[in-house]
Amino acid sequence: MGLRPNLLTRRAAGVASTTFALLLSTAAVGVVPAASAYSAAPDSTSCAEPTDAHADVHSDARVRGGAAKAAHKRHDPNELTAKQVQEREADFAAALRNSTLRSKSSLRTGSTEGQTVALAPISIPVVVHVIQRDSTRAGGNIPDSMINSQISVLNQAYSGATGGAATGFTFQLQKINRVTNASWYPIVQGSSAERSMKTSLRTGGKNTLNMYLGELSDDLLGWATFPKRTLDVMDGVVVLGESLPSGGTATNYNLGDTGTHEVGHWLNLYHTFQGGCSGSGDGVSDTPAEREPAYQCPTGRDTCTAAGKDPITNFMDYTYDSCMYQFTAGQASRMVNAWTVYRAAA
Repeated sequence: MGLRPNLLTRRAAGVASTTFALLLSTAAVGVVPAASAYSAAPDSTSCAEPTDAHADVHSDARVRGGAAKAAHKRHDPNELTAKQVQEREADFAAALRNSTLRSKSSLRTGSTEGQTVALAPISIPVVVHVIQRDSTRAGGNIPDSMINSQISVLNQAYSGATGGAATGFTFQLQKINRVTNASWYPIVQGSSAERSMKTSLRTGGKNTLNMYLGELSDDLLGWATFPKRTLDVMDGVVVLGESLPSGGTATNYNLGDTGTHEVGHWLNLYHTFQGGCSGSGDGVSDTPAEREPAYQCPTGRDTCTAAGKDPITNFMDYTYDSCMYQFTAGQASRMVNAWTVYRAAA
Protein backbone atom coordinates (compact mmCIF):
# COMPACT_ATOMS: atom_id res chain seq x y z
CA MET A 1 0.00 0.00 0.00
CA GLY A 2 2.95 2.25 0.58
CA LEU A 3 2.91 5.70 2.11
CA ARG A 4 -0.56 7.19 2.29
CA PRO A 5 -1.27 10.91 2.02
CA ASN A 6 -2.44 11.51 5.59
CA LEU A 7 0.71 9.89 6.97
CA LEU A 8 2.73 12.34 4.90
CA THR A 9 0.72 15.15 6.47
CA ARG A 10 1.31 13.72 9.90
CA ARG A 11 5.03 13.58 9.25
CA ALA A 12 5.12 17.14 8.08
CA ALA A 13 3.79 18.07 11.49
CA GLY A 14 6.73 16.29 13.06
CA VAL A 15 4.73 13.46 14.63
CA ALA A 16 4.89 10.56 12.19
CA SER A 17 4.46 6.90 12.87
CA THR A 18 7.13 4.19 12.92
CA THR A 19 7.06 0.49 12.25
CA PHE A 20 7.50 -2.11 14.92
CA ALA A 21 8.77 -5.61 14.68
CA LEU A 22 8.28 -7.02 18.14
CA LEU A 23 9.22 -10.53 19.12
CA LEU A 24 7.10 -12.41 21.63
CA SER A 25 8.69 -14.50 24.36
CA THR A 26 8.36 -18.26 24.39
CA ALA A 27 7.60 -18.02 28.09
CA ALA A 28 4.57 -15.77 27.77
CA VAL A 29 1.96 -18.24 28.86
CA GLY A 30 -1.18 -18.21 30.97
CA VAL A 31 -1.49 -15.00 32.90
CA VAL A 32 2.25 -14.38 33.02
CA PRO A 33 3.12 -11.14 31.20
CA ALA A 34 5.63 -11.70 28.45
CA ALA A 35 7.67 -8.88 27.03
CA SER A 36 7.59 -8.30 23.33
CA ALA A 37 10.32 -6.84 21.23
CA TYR A 38 10.51 -5.20 17.89
CA SER A 39 13.01 -6.35 15.28
CA ALA A 40 13.91 -4.79 11.99
CA ALA A 41 15.85 -7.89 11.01
CA PRO A 42 15.00 -10.70 8.60
CA ASP A 43 13.21 -13.71 9.99
CA SER A 44 14.87 -16.38 12.11
CA THR A 45 13.95 -19.31 14.29
CA SER A 46 16.77 -19.14 16.79
CA CYS A 47 15.97 -18.18 20.36
CA ALA A 48 17.88 -15.89 22.67
CA GLU A 49 19.68 -16.95 25.81
CA PRO A 50 19.20 -14.95 29.04
CA THR A 51 21.84 -12.31 29.58
CA ASP A 52 22.35 -13.23 33.23
CA ALA A 53 21.13 -15.52 35.99
CA HIS A 54 18.29 -13.14 36.87
CA ALA A 55 17.03 -12.67 33.33
CA ASP A 56 13.31 -12.19 32.94
CA VAL A 57 12.30 -15.19 30.86
CA HIS A 58 8.97 -13.57 30.04
CA SER A 59 10.39 -10.91 27.77
CA ASP A 60 11.42 -10.55 24.18
CA ALA A 61 13.02 -7.85 22.06
CA ARG A 62 13.22 -6.13 18.68
CA VAL A 63 16.45 -5.74 16.69
CA ARG A 64 17.72 -2.97 14.45
CA GLY A 65 20.90 -2.05 12.63
CA GLY A 66 23.13 -3.25 9.78
CA ALA A 67 23.79 -6.72 11.20
CA ALA A 68 20.06 -7.30 11.38
CA LYS A 69 19.99 -10.90 10.24
CA ALA A 70 22.58 -12.13 12.72
CA ALA A 71 21.15 -10.00 15.50
CA HIS A 72 17.67 -11.33 14.89
CA LYS A 73 18.95 -14.89 15.15
CA ARG A 74 20.58 -14.13 18.49
CA HIS A 75 17.88 -12.09 20.12
CA ASP A 76 14.53 -13.32 18.83
CA PRO A 77 13.09 -15.13 21.87
CA ASN A 78 10.75 -16.82 19.38
CA GLU A 79 7.08 -16.37 18.83
CA LEU A 80 4.67 -18.07 21.16
CA THR A 81 4.12 -21.75 20.58
CA ALA A 82 0.62 -22.99 19.83
CA LYS A 83 0.41 -24.36 23.37
CA GLN A 84 1.45 -21.06 24.94
CA VAL A 85 -1.08 -19.14 22.88
CA GLN A 86 -3.74 -21.68 23.86
CA GLU A 87 -2.93 -21.20 27.55
CA ARG A 88 -2.97 -17.40 27.31
CA GLU A 89 -6.20 -17.42 25.34
CA ALA A 90 -7.84 -19.81 27.80
CA ASP A 91 -7.05 -17.42 30.64
CA PHE A 92 -8.29 -14.47 28.61
CA ALA A 93 -11.58 -16.25 27.84
CA ALA A 94 -11.98 -17.25 31.49
CA ALA A 95 -11.32 -13.69 32.62
CA LEU A 96 -13.99 -12.46 30.21
CA ARG A 97 -16.51 -14.99 31.47
CA ASN A 98 -15.79 -14.09 35.07
CA SER A 99 -15.94 -10.35 34.52
CA THR A 100 -18.80 -8.59 36.18
CA LEU A 101 -18.92 -6.43 33.04
CA ARG A 102 -19.42 -9.35 30.65
CA SER A 103 -23.06 -8.52 30.03
CA LYS A 104 -22.19 -5.09 28.70
CA SER A 105 -22.01 -4.53 24.96
CA SER A 106 -18.24 -4.08 25.10
CA LEU A 107 -17.85 -7.85 25.63
CA ARG A 108 -19.16 -10.84 23.77
CA THR A 109 -19.38 -14.06 25.77
CA GLY A 110 -17.11 -16.80 24.41
CA SER A 111 -14.97 -14.50 22.31
CA THR A 112 -11.73 -12.75 23.16
CA GLU A 113 -12.07 -10.57 20.08
CA GLY A 114 -15.56 -9.30 20.68
CA GLN A 115 -17.52 -6.73 18.70
CA THR A 116 -16.67 -3.27 17.55
CA VAL A 117 -18.57 -0.97 19.87
CA ALA A 118 -18.86 2.74 20.50
CA LEU A 119 -17.28 3.46 23.86
CA ALA A 120 -16.32 6.55 25.76
CA PRO A 121 -12.57 7.10 25.40
CA ILE A 122 -10.44 5.09 27.79
CA SER A 123 -7.80 7.46 29.14
CA ILE A 124 -4.47 5.85 30.00
CA PRO A 125 -2.11 7.77 32.29
CA VAL A 126 1.48 7.62 31.07
CA VAL A 127 4.62 7.96 33.17
CA VAL A 128 7.83 8.25 31.13
CA HIS A 129 11.15 7.32 32.71
CA VAL A 130 14.15 8.68 30.79
CA ILE A 131 17.17 6.56 31.68
CA GLN A 132 20.40 8.52 31.19
CA ARG A 133 24.10 7.81 31.47
CA ASP A 134 24.73 11.52 31.85
CA SER A 135 23.15 14.84 30.92
CA THR A 136 24.18 14.73 27.24
CA ARG A 137 21.98 13.73 24.31
CA ALA A 138 24.50 10.98 23.51
CA GLY A 139 24.05 9.80 27.08
CA GLY A 140 20.29 9.39 26.67
CA ASN A 141 19.05 12.85 27.60
CA ILE A 142 16.36 13.29 24.93
CA PRO A 143 14.29 16.50 25.03
CA ASP A 144 10.75 16.79 26.37
CA SER A 145 9.60 17.80 22.88
CA MET A 146 10.29 14.28 21.56
CA ILE A 147 8.36 12.71 24.42
CA ASN A 148 5.40 15.01 23.80
CA SER A 149 5.53 14.06 20.12
CA GLN A 150 5.52 10.38 21.06
CA ILE A 151 2.33 10.87 23.07
CA SER A 152 0.81 12.64 20.06
CA VAL A 153 1.75 9.70 17.82
CA LEU A 154 0.08 7.26 20.23
CA ASN A 155 -3.08 9.34 20.32
CA GLN A 156 -3.23 9.58 16.53
CA ALA A 157 -2.55 5.89 15.99
CA TYR A 158 -5.05 4.68 18.59
CA SER A 159 -7.75 7.15 17.56
CA GLY A 160 -7.71 5.94 13.97
CA ALA A 161 -6.52 9.32 12.70
CA THR A 162 -3.75 7.70 10.64
CA GLY A 163 -6.20 5.55 8.68
CA GLY A 164 -7.04 2.55 10.85
CA ALA A 165 -9.82 1.67 13.26
CA ALA A 166 -10.49 3.87 16.27
CA THR A 167 -9.66 1.90 19.41
CA GLY A 168 -11.18 4.11 22.10
CA PHE A 169 -7.86 4.66 23.89
CA THR A 170 -6.27 8.02 24.62
CA PHE A 171 -2.96 8.67 26.35
CA GLN A 172 -2.32 11.39 28.92
CA LEU A 173 1.24 12.20 29.91
CA GLN A 174 1.37 12.48 33.70
CA LYS A 175 5.07 12.81 34.39
CA ILE A 176 8.55 12.74 32.88
CA ASN A 177 10.98 11.19 35.32
CA ARG A 178 14.66 11.66 34.43
CA VAL A 179 17.10 9.26 36.05
CA THR A 180 20.87 9.36 35.69
CA ASN A 181 22.23 5.92 36.50
CA ALA A 182 25.10 4.45 34.51
CA SER A 183 24.41 0.97 35.89
CA TRP A 184 21.04 0.97 34.10
CA TYR A 185 22.47 2.35 30.85
CA PRO A 186 22.10 0.90 28.32
CA ILE A 187 18.94 -0.93 29.34
CA VAL A 188 19.67 -4.65 28.94
CA GLN A 189 16.61 -6.74 28.12
CA GLY A 190 16.04 -9.57 30.60
CA SER A 191 18.81 -8.50 32.98
CA SER A 192 18.85 -8.08 36.74
CA ALA A 193 19.59 -4.39 36.10
CA GLU A 194 16.32 -4.06 34.18
CA ARG A 195 14.46 -5.66 37.09
CA SER A 196 16.21 -3.35 39.55
CA MET A 197 15.34 -0.32 37.41
CA LYS A 198 11.66 -1.21 37.16
CA THR A 199 11.41 -2.21 40.81
CA SER A 200 12.77 1.21 41.76
CA LEU A 201 10.85 3.32 39.27
CA ARG A 202 7.54 1.76 38.28
CA THR A 203 4.56 3.74 39.53
CA GLY A 204 0.77 3.54 39.40
CA GLY A 205 -1.64 0.64 39.03
CA LYS A 206 -2.31 -1.83 36.23
CA ASN A 207 -3.95 0.97 34.27
CA THR A 208 -0.81 3.16 34.27
CA LEU A 209 1.51 2.86 31.30
CA ASN A 210 5.12 3.07 32.43
CA MET A 211 7.41 3.78 29.48
CA TYR A 212 11.19 3.43 29.89
CA LEU A 213 13.34 5.30 27.36
CA GLY A 214 17.07 5.09 26.78
CA GLU A 215 19.80 3.38 24.81
CA LEU A 216 19.08 -0.34 24.52
CA SER A 217 21.52 -3.22 24.33
CA ASP A 218 22.09 -5.44 21.29
CA ASP A 219 20.56 -3.12 18.69
CA LEU A 220 17.08 -3.59 20.14
CA LEU A 221 14.26 -1.13 19.48
CA GLY A 222 12.00 -2.09 22.37
CA TRP A 223 10.03 -4.68 24.31
CA ALA A 224 6.83 -4.87 26.36
CA THR A 225 4.85 -6.98 28.80
CA PHE A 226 1.45 -8.52 28.20
CA PRO A 227 -1.30 -7.85 30.75
CA LYS A 228 -2.17 -10.28 33.51
CA ARG A 229 -4.61 -10.37 36.40
CA THR A 230 -2.15 -9.22 39.05
CA LEU A 231 0.26 -6.32 38.81
CA ASP A 232 3.87 -7.27 38.12
CA VAL A 233 6.75 -4.88 38.80
CA MET A 234 8.07 -5.58 35.29
CA ASP A 235 4.86 -4.29 33.71
CA GLY A 236 5.41 -1.63 31.06
CA VAL A 237 7.17 -0.92 27.78
CA VAL A 238 10.83 -0.22 27.02
CA VAL A 239 11.55 1.87 23.93
CA LEU A 240 14.75 3.11 22.31
CA GLY A 241 14.90 6.84 22.99
CA GLU A 242 16.14 7.61 19.49
CA SER A 243 13.07 5.91 17.96
CA LEU A 244 10.90 8.78 19.15
CA PRO A 245 9.53 11.27 16.59
CA SER A 246 10.59 14.85 16.00
CA GLY A 247 14.32 14.27 16.22
CA GLY A 248 15.06 10.57 16.76
CA THR A 249 18.12 9.25 14.93
CA ALA A 250 17.04 5.59 14.41
CA THR A 251 16.73 5.66 10.61
CA ASN A 252 13.47 4.13 9.34
CA TYR A 253 12.32 3.68 12.95
CA ASN A 254 12.15 7.25 14.25
CA LEU A 255 8.51 8.18 13.73
CA GLY A 256 7.19 6.90 17.05
CA ASP A 257 5.61 3.60 16.06
CA THR A 258 7.96 1.46 18.07
CA GLY A 259 5.99 2.94 20.94
CA THR A 260 2.72 2.24 19.11
CA HIS A 261 3.70 -1.38 18.53
CA GLU A 262 4.92 -2.01 22.06
CA VAL A 263 1.81 -0.47 23.62
CA GLY A 264 -0.21 -2.83 21.39
CA HIS A 265 1.45 -5.77 23.16
CA TRP A 266 0.85 -4.08 26.53
CA LEU A 267 -2.85 -4.07 25.57
CA ASN A 268 -2.72 -7.79 24.66
CA LEU A 269 -2.13 -7.83 20.89
CA TYR A 270 0.09 -10.45 19.28
CA HIS A 271 2.13 -9.91 16.13
CA THR A 272 0.14 -10.21 12.93
CA PHE A 273 2.36 -13.16 11.95
CA GLN A 274 1.77 -15.09 15.20
CA GLY A 275 1.18 -18.73 14.30
CA GLY A 276 2.04 -18.25 10.64
CA CYS A 277 -0.47 -19.55 8.11
CA SER A 278 -2.14 -22.11 10.38
CA GLY A 279 -4.25 -22.15 13.51
CA SER A 280 -5.86 -19.08 15.04
CA GLY A 281 -2.91 -16.82 14.24
CA ASP A 282 -3.03 -13.58 16.22
CA GLY A 283 -6.53 -14.32 17.52
CA VAL A 284 -8.07 -11.53 15.44
CA SER A 285 -10.29 -12.45 12.49
CA ASP A 286 -9.78 -9.34 10.36
CA THR A 287 -5.97 -9.47 10.16
CA PRO A 288 -5.06 -11.76 7.25
CA ALA A 289 -2.74 -14.68 8.00
CA GLU A 290 0.96 -14.00 7.46
CA ARG A 291 3.64 -16.69 7.34
CA GLU A 292 6.47 -14.58 8.78
CA PRO A 293 7.27 -10.98 9.68
CA ALA A 294 7.46 -8.37 6.94
CA TYR A 295 10.41 -5.96 6.76
CA GLN A 296 10.81 -2.63 4.98
CA CYS A 297 7.51 -2.22 3.03
CA PRO A 298 6.92 -5.18 0.67
CA THR A 299 3.74 -3.95 -1.02
CA GLY A 300 1.53 -6.76 -2.28
CA ARG A 301 3.25 -9.53 -0.33
CA ASP A 302 1.02 -12.59 0.18
CA THR A 303 2.63 -15.46 2.09
CA CYS A 304 -0.47 -17.54 3.00
CA THR A 305 -3.15 -19.14 0.83
CA ALA A 306 -5.94 -17.80 3.03
CA ALA A 307 -7.83 -14.74 1.81
CA GLY A 308 -6.12 -11.37 2.06
CA LYS A 309 -2.64 -10.05 1.44
CA ASP A 310 -0.15 -9.80 4.30
CA PRO A 311 -1.08 -6.98 6.73
CA ILE A 312 2.19 -5.11 6.23
CA THR A 313 0.61 -1.76 7.14
CA ASN A 314 -0.57 -3.03 10.52
CA PHE A 315 1.16 -1.62 13.60
CA MET A 316 1.78 -5.16 14.85
CA ASP A 317 3.96 -6.26 11.91
CA TYR A 318 7.71 -5.48 11.54
CA THR A 319 7.77 -3.01 8.64
CA TYR A 320 9.28 0.47 8.51
CA ASP A 321 7.48 3.16 10.47
CA SER A 322 6.60 4.83 7.18
CA CYS A 323 4.77 1.68 6.05
CA MET A 324 2.54 0.93 9.05
CA TYR A 325 -0.47 3.01 9.95
CA GLN A 326 -3.39 0.95 11.23
CA PHE A 327 -5.08 -1.27 13.76
CA THR A 328 -8.15 -3.25 12.66
CA ALA A 329 -11.60 -3.22 14.24
CA GLY A 330 -10.93 -6.72 15.57
CA GLN A 331 -7.70 -5.60 17.21
CA ALA A 332 -9.50 -2.63 18.74
CA SER A 333 -12.17 -4.91 20.20
CA ARG A 334 -9.56 -7.31 21.57
CA MET A 335 -7.70 -4.46 23.28
CA VAL A 336 -10.89 -3.10 24.86
CA ASN A 337 -11.83 -6.54 26.16
CA ALA A 338 -8.34 -7.08 27.56
CA TRP A 339 -8.43 -3.66 29.20
CA THR A 340 -11.75 -4.46 30.84
CA VAL A 341 -10.60 -7.72 32.43
CA TYR A 342 -6.91 -7.02 33.04
CA ARG A 343 -6.20 -3.29 33.39
CA ALA A 344 -9.38 -1.31 34.05
CA ALA A 345 -8.95 -1.44 37.83
CA ALA A 346 -6.20 0.88 39.02
